[in-house]
Amino acid sequence: MDKVDMTYSELIGNTTISNKQKVTVFLSEVKALIKIGIVNSNLITAITGFLVAIALTNSSFSNHWGSFLLMIIGSAFVIAGGCIINNWYDVDIDPKMSRTKKRPTVTGFFSLRTVLTTGIIVSILGFVILMFTTWYAALFAFIGWIGYVVLYTMWSKRRYTLNTAVGSLSGAMPPLIGWAAVDPSFHVVPFVMFLIMFIWQTPHFLALAMKKKEEYKAAGVPMLPVVRGMGITKRQIAVYIACLLPLPFFLMPALGLTFTIVATILNIAWLVIGFMGLFTKTEKDMKWANLVFIFSLNYLTILFPLMIIVTLPIFN
Repeated sequence: MDKVDMTYSELIGNTTISNKQKVTVFLSEVKALIKIGIVNSNLITAITGFLVAIALTNSSFSNHWGSFLLMIIGSAFVIAGGCIINNWYDVDIDPKMSRTKKRPTVTGFFSLRTVLTTGIIVSILGFVILMFTTWYAALFAFIGWIGYVVLYTMWSKRRYTLNTAVGSLSGAMPPLIGWAAVDPSFHVVPFVMFLIMFIWQTPHFLALAMKKKEEYKAAGVPMLPVVRGMGITKRQIAVYIACLLPLPFFLMPALGLTFTIVATILNIAWLVIGFMGLFTKTEKDMKWANLVFIFSLNYLTILFPLMIIVTLPIFN
């Protein structure tokens, strides 16, 4: 059975397919529609913001478990809602790229009207749920949603090479949402977490753009490697990574020496890889871009859980 060759209505009405298979296909298409990978990665940073806020404000998790659940559910809905609308809007260019050509909006599994309606409803539900934590959490989520849906998807993605930086605004909001669900007052820690996420995204996505240069070109998306070439893209990646270097030191008073040392080692290692690209020959650019991309994933996987670990009682 090829799930992309039928619509949702055809799947439901197909008597040759078991109910279990139907559920499996449906869930697979829903995961693709909401971009489950993006939802999960953003929730990790939101959870980090929440748990670090609990520790640094001397709060008790038992007094905030309800807010924790609401924050996770509300954030997931807002992120998923934005991704759904992104899929709806990009239905004309997604068929031109291998990683997006099988999205349910492209294959027609879900109708575009259904997708748009679902995206709006899911987004609104997310905002409402977050309001039951704090208004600031809902506000940060709304700013992130506007950044992704309006400023990135509808405005900059198809017009400017700076679309990556514009889109980084939304990806940097989850730590602020998580923190604000506990403590809406200003604190340097969530602000620096925001900066880390904002800066991290550009080398991460520029490396991906290098790997998918021809596909972005075919889709008419003006990513930096497409418009300005590989040389300036590699320099931009190195510059953005270098901007991460001082940030752990602003977190040292709150998160301690262990975090600062590990984070600095990660930054230096990534910067070394970044500078290697400046001397990489053209035929090895793709291999280098893949190295930058993989390291960026490991960087985030280590850094944010580490923020939670160093706030545990054993470190105090």
